[in-house]
Amino acid sequence: MGTTATTAATAGSPRRITMTPAARRVLAAAARLFYERGIHAVGVDLIAAEAGVTKKTLYDRFGSKEQIVVEYLADRDERWRAFLAERLDAAGPEPGERVLAVFDATGAWAAELSPKGCSMVNAHAEISDPAHPAHPIIAGQKQWMLALFTRLASDIDPEGADAMARALMLLHEGALVAHGLGIFPDAVAHAREQARALLPQRTRRSGHDLS
Repeated sequence: MGTTATTAATAGSPRRITMTPAARRVLAAAARLFYERGIHAVGVDLIAAEAGVTKKTLYDRFGSKEQIVVEYLADRDERWRAFLAERLDAAGPEPGERVLAVFDATGAWAAELSPKGCSMVNAHAEISDPAHPAHPIIAGQKQWMLALFTRLASDIDPEGADAMARALMLLHEGALVAHGLGIFPDAVAHAREQARALLPQRTRRSGHDLS
């Protein structure tokens, strides 16, 4: 094992490492390869070669391939939350607009950064064992999304918030899968319109109808 400092794990969260320049190169290479080819299909030799580091440096920085996977998924999750937060802030306080802003953000993220679908969904197809250190990140990201939809739904219909949030979550996640598989064009945009139909009439103010 190497001497790179690690970030202590909090309850229910995986251990994280402190990033050095070499570690960032490894993570950038691993992120691209994992997303494009799959986690199991990519070995540390290929990651090291793509990052321009030795395998010893890779292990000194991360300790294991599992830790690289943890950092890859945690980094994706952090960047997504920041991306979404900007768009929710821009949407303003109106509850219905904020719900639709989630789908708008997802559509933009999917088009720009996730042409092969949700990285968490894709990773879960390969990492279903709760004992894997990356599993809490995968499950936690989806739990966070459901909690977000629940908070947004509570501002619209406090009594029916749970049911609305679950319906929104199903639309959102189904759209991500349909997008990743290329089932039909504009899956997230279609899900957005279905989400808008769930909102009470008084909250429907968006002009982004499908055409």
